Amino acid sequence: MILSGFSAFSKAVAVATVVAFGAVAVQPAAAREAPESFADLVDKLLPTVVNITTTQNVPQQGPRLRDMPQIPPGSPFEELFKEFFDRKGGEQQQRRGTSLGSGFIIDGDGYIITNNHVIQGAEDIKVILRDDTELKAKLIGSDSRVDIAVLKVEPPNKKPLPAAKFGDSDKSRVGDWVIAIGNPFGLGHSVTAGIISARGRALSDSLDDYLQTDAAINKGNSGGPLFNADGEVVGVNTAIYSPSGTNAGLAFSIPSNLVKQVAEQLREFGKVKRGWIGVSYQSVTDDIADSFGLDRARGVLVANVTADGPAAKAGIKRNDIILSFAGQEVPDLRRFPRIVANARVGSTVDIVVWRGSKEVPLKLRIGEQEEPEKQNASAQGPGKKPAEPDQAITSTIEQLGLTLQKVTDQLREKYGLSDNVKGVVVTKVVPNSPAAEKQLQAGDVILEVDQKPVATPQEVTEIVGKLQAQKKRSVLLFVERQGDPRFAALRLTK
Repeated sequence: MILSGFSAFSKAVAVATVVAFGAVAVQPAAAREAPESFADLVDKLLPTVVNITTTQNVPQQGPRLRDMPQIPPGSPFEELFKEFFDRKGGEQQQRRGTSLGSGFIIDGDGYIITNNHVIQGAEDIKVILRDDTELKAKLIGSDSRVDIAVLKVEPPNKKPLPAAKFGDSDKSRVGDWVIAIGNPFGLGHSVTAGIISARGRALSDSLDDYLQTDAAINKGNSGGPLFNADGEVVGVNTAIYSPSGTNAGLAFSIPSNLVKQVAEQLREFGKVKRGWIGVSYQSVTDDIADSFGLDRARGVLVANVTADGPAAKAGIKRNDIILSFAGQEVPDLRRFPRIVANARVGSTVDIVVWRGSKEVPLKLRIGEQEEPEKQNASAQGPGKKPAEPDQAITSTIEQLGLTLQKVTDQLREKYGLSDNVKGVVVTKVVPNSPAAEKQLQAGDVILEVDQKPVATPQEVTEIVGKLQAQKKRSVLLFVERQGDPRFAALRLTK
């Protein structure tokens, strides 16, 4: 991730409005006073921060035909210039490209942390110490998802290098003072200060958990440390939001607790081993929580379980709601992937699921996450002969705004359903209905209603009728769309 503005924000305009509502008595809170100077602390920290330069061969196109001078048609020079540009235009020329970044020493033996995007694709990496000593660096390992890389240099004269100490980023609070040291625009060691503006920022990846700071950070600060007022590293400066490409008071740092974990694995394995449990899951809404008899919306709802995966072996089932994982409460869908990914591969953790209106404790052994493979849930192959027509069984459930039909070969072909799909097909969704509110659409297949398998529209109608008679406010559907299962809680209208 390069230090630059993000596309999602590139056209955003911040407007601050101040409204006076009259004086309000506020009890002052206990807080650490801002120091008169950071100078003494910075003197100790500067030697632990390094500048990083990289070089690589960058393909460069030769002259292009569109760059050819404008020559009158029929001129004797026309063919001469055209031949030259045709010949040179397709040739790939190489030039040496350089990039600048920052890093910091974490071990006196010469281990250094920086951003993956600082060294990605580099053929030569040099580390410049505070005293301008240049050292050739070796890449130990890198991880693009968290954007962390570990380098190794040989300390001059075999003397230990000054190393920075990690702090506990979980204890960093919004409003705490922080200091950023780095190499902005290649100017060398520069120091800025500010506060932590926000926590838990997610920008592009489910594993994102950035600290936001207003300390001035610019291009070249990538990979540099963010220190707390005690001189401990609480983050690695990674990205900024800026329409202009320069500091706009919105900078993002990877929390030190995540950096430590990634760095340890890169040093040990040369790569990051992320946890995997083998389930697909979705958010628990208020309607879903009510359908399962849960006190409030929390945890994640298991929509599918991979056969022979860690979750299946632990006894996790579809329809379970995972409430806690490895001693941590699972608050919502956004944080759950991080909790699982950060679990140590091969370790056994305690989990608690909500099943049958009660908590069920289980033990699960963490597997290793592989790169997701694209699965092709294609239905009929080319040239497949359609079967004989099945009798269509159709019904409309006005309470939900759905028209349903039993699965037939014609519907399999029309909606691209696989041969093994069983259930009830949605053929029409009434606008502004409960089904439309939950974004159901024609071609969806309803597999379960109120956690009961269904094979015909009549079964759906009967279950919905019973729920209404019990004065239930919603009905839980288990729906599959092109091989992707999910739950949907639809409100029951009268």
